[in-house]
Formats: sequence, structure tokens, C-alpha cells
Amino acid sequence: MAPPSPRCSNGKVNEDDETTGAPVGRRVIFGMLGLGALGIAVGANAQQKVNRALAPLGPVGQVLPAAGGFRYYSVVAGVKARKPENYRLTVNGLVKKPRTFSFADLQRLPQTQMTKDFQCVTGWRVENVAWAGVALPDLLDAVGVPPQAQAVRFHSFDGVYTESLTLEQARRRDVLVATGMLSGPVEHDHGGPVRLYVAPMYAYKSLKWLGRIELTSDVIPGYWEERGYDVDAWVGRSNGRDDEPT
Repeated sequence: MAPPSPRCSNGKVNEDDETTGAPVGRRVIFGMLGLGALGIAVGANAQQKVNRALAPLGPVGQVLPAAGGFRYYSVVAGVKARKPENYRLTVNGLVKKPRTFSFADLQRLPQTQMTKDFQCVTGWRVENVAWAGVALPDLLDAVGVPPQAQAVRFHSFDGVYTESLTLEQARRRDVLVATGMLSGPVEHDHGGPVRLYVAPMYAYKSLKWLGRIELTSDVIPGYWEERGYDVDAWVGRSNGRDDEPT
């Protein structure tokens, strides 16, 4: 499958058909707003590679702001929805106790709440988003992390998207396995019922539709890092951008 759109979330997603619709290409956004307005600042060679790999363009309406200022991008044409009662999160790889968590299991773990901005590397930001869920360090403690594990890889149940963090980054208290946002559940359109939220990094790190967490010995570059974006995606200190920290 040719890689389509930019990396940030959220907006309307087809809930019933994994192949219906078309992902949004970066060229649509460039045509509407212009490269300068978006503030994209990655290497020219990397950007050219991403542009050449884009899928056919989706409807222009998909790149416009959705409710609350979020915009929708996806690397697949559609994602089949999962209800909380049917949701499962597998944590495996280099762990002492591999485990699969139900949604109810996640709710029984210590809960963390925070209010932080959501900053896309393409330039837009949604301020003061209320997040709730399990701090990733608490989830890692529940399965046990041996010394040989030095990184964490995240898999979306869209079947394509992946992301990763170093173990040190994953141990931050502002990295959340989110079960709630915007004072309610994480809706399917926003990557629910469970998504990742990495507060200090650009939104392509905040993987939607979280299905599996894998502990590894080394960092494995994610979907967009393989296409030229920074592995360490600190807001204001990566990808050639100088945004204010979230």
C-alpha cells in the first residue's frame, strides 16, 4: 500500500469498511494552504520521498478542521471500529509477564489525568485538551521490564501504523495510554477506544487505535520516521520547527 497522508489525528473515519474512502494526501494540504503557511521544515530530500509515495488524493473536506480544531489524517483508507467491551491491548516482546488487557483491565490500573496541548508537526495545535488514562510507566510496571528492553514499539490496529520511544521516554509520566479525552471517552474518530498520547512530542508519536505495545532491545523507527521525519519528535526541538512546547 502506498503511504498516504500526514501524521496527526483526528476527524471522521469510516467505521464499517477498512477499504472504503481514500486517505488525505499532503498535496491537497499544500494546494490549499501552501507550504509556507503549514510551516513544514523537513529536509528537501525527505519531503520529496514522502510526496512521491502519497496515495491518490482524498476529498478536500477531510483536511479541514473538525470539531474542536482537530484535523483528520490516516495512513489507511478506513479503520473498523472496536467497542470498549471487545477491545484488547496486548503487551509483549521483552517483558517479564506478557499480558493482554481488556478495556476494563486498563480502567482498574492507576488512573492519570492531564490537560495538555495537541501539536501537529504540520503546524496546527489544539490547546488545553483534557486527557485521561493509564500513564505508560504504570502499564510497563504491570508487565515487568527486564534490563535488555531499551525501547517500546507501538502498533495500531489499523494494521499499518507503528511508532516507538526509547524506554527512558516511555517512562515519562506525561506519556499516556489514553482511554479518555475531551471530558469523555476516546471516540473512534480520535483513535479510540484507546490511543497513545505523548505530550511533549509532535502528534505523529501519539498513535491512534492502539492495539499492541512491544518491548524491544532497540528503537525501531515508526511509519513516518521511515519516510524522513525525526525519531525524537520533541515539540519545538525537532523536524526543523520552533513551536512553543506543549
